[in-house]
Amino acid sequence: MSGHHHDHDHDHHHDNHYTAIEARVKALETLMVEKGYVEPAALDAIVETYETRVGPRNGARVVAKAWTDPAFAERLKADGTAAVAELGYGGRGGEHIVACFNTPEQHNLIVCTLCSCYPWPVLGLPPVWYKSPPYRAKAVIDPRGTLADFGVTLPEGQRIRVWDSTAETRFIVIPMRPAGTEGWSEEKLASIVNRDSMIGTGLPRVEDAR
Repeated sequence: MSGHHHDHDHDHHHDNHYTAIEARVKALETLMVEKGYVEPAALDAIVETYETRVGPRNGARVVAKAWTDPAFAERLKADGTAAVAELGYGGRGGEHIVACFNTPEQHNLIVCTLCSCYPWPVLGLPPVWYKSPPYRAKAVIDPRGTLADFGVTLPEGQRIRVWDSTAETRFIVIPMRPAGTEGWSEEKLASIVNRDSMIGTGLPRVEDAR
């Protein structure tokens, strides 16, 4: 199965402890490639789409709506699963989605120390680094250092709260709306909400606006 190594994985080793859903995806990939239904390159493109484009766009819409609709933001705080379902996202195993709102006092960071539980319905596939033991260990021990690794420096007074995902509960970070976005449409706001900002390892950037 040559040619099936993702370029963007080069600095991570793959660990072989797949979750049930990942194991199914892997089995399906192998089968489809063996039967000649799909070229490895085409499969890579599909995975890439779910990892970086389709998946996180759902979450980005949730964030943009929370920024522009205070009533929705309240519902999201009260019951993340139900609020996300209003937008048509959810399902997959009945896990609860909890929205963690960043504030000037508190920045939220998500990790899954046990394996790689991740809010699939709103963020799609987890990035490779999210599953890596170094991230999973360091995020808990040294969250500020972890953010620095991602190029994020927070104000001294802003504490970092680390949330540990489980099979039952998945978290999504609702970043603070950046200054200079007044009057933007929900669509434009969603375009600056990147995947990392919903994990807590990044922040939305005004210059990413589309």
